[in-house]
Amino acid sequence: MQDVILPELGPMHLNEVRRSDLQRLAERQRKKGKGASTVRNTLLPVRAVYRRAIHLEDVTVNPTLGLELPASRGRRERVASPAEAAKLLAALPDRDRALWATAMFAGLRLGELQALTWRDVALDAGLLKVRNSWDRKAGLVLPKTRAGRRTVPIAQALRRELRAHVFRSGRRTGLVFGRTRELPFSHSGVQDRADRAWKDAGLTRLTYHDCRHTFASLLIAAGLTAQRNPMAIAKELSQFVGHASVTQTLDRYGHLFPGSEGEAASALDAYLERSQAGWQ
Repeated sequence: MQDVILPELGPMHLNEVRRSDLQRLAERQRKKGKGASTVRNTLLPVRAVYRRAIHLEDVTVNPTLGLELPASRGRRERVASPAEAAKLLAALPDRDRALWATAMFAGLRLGELQALTWRDVALDAGLLKVRNSWDRKAGLVLPKTRAGRRTVPIAQALRRELRAHVFRSGRRTGLVFGRTRELPFSHSGVQDRADRAWKDAGLTRLTYHDCRHTFASLLIAAGLTAQRNPMAIAKELSQFVGHASVTQTLDRYGHLFPGSEGEAASALDAYLERSQAGWQ
């Protein structure tokens, strides 16, 4: 990213950069064959710099706002239904079941699963705290954002698996899913074992990231079934998955809220009726 940004913007002062400069930079990257996600990710550090500069009042205009960036078209999200999640877990080796249950029912990222310690799991209180993540090169690190440090409720289905994991492992200190108390599990090894078990059972595989989508989907579906306010669900989900804002959550999972268009239309109709009544 620095190879792209610094040669073009490095000599310029923050208040000299215009939106058109960034727009042209993005378009040149696309013409060079860079993918949509690559272009967007290239500009993330620039966005962060200007957010900070605006906060410190070093600049008055943020040129990263209003850019027309290519939409990222990733693969379709893989989400397991409650019944499928139960089958997937049942097919796993005993030693891996609690790990995948935590991914599916608490939405932790891979690095967060690797760094999770027993001191952060309060089974009696039904709470799980995410304090750290694991980086392949740096080892134990803090989450990338302040929102990444969070508390997640432990559903009963997950609590049962964690209690069974304590009994099987005989360990209640150190890393929850580590090879030892200090060494994290091998993510490729765990994924390979799961893939073999699911293939033998005739089930479609999940990745760690798919489990995170599954958690979001299950939480949204549970809230909607209970007829809760969709925005309240989105706010909770934002906190539980460690997003920096509800906007980020809605951008990522808004499509999982069925019927939102109808609700928005009804709300607009009701507002117009109230407003128009005042003119009569």
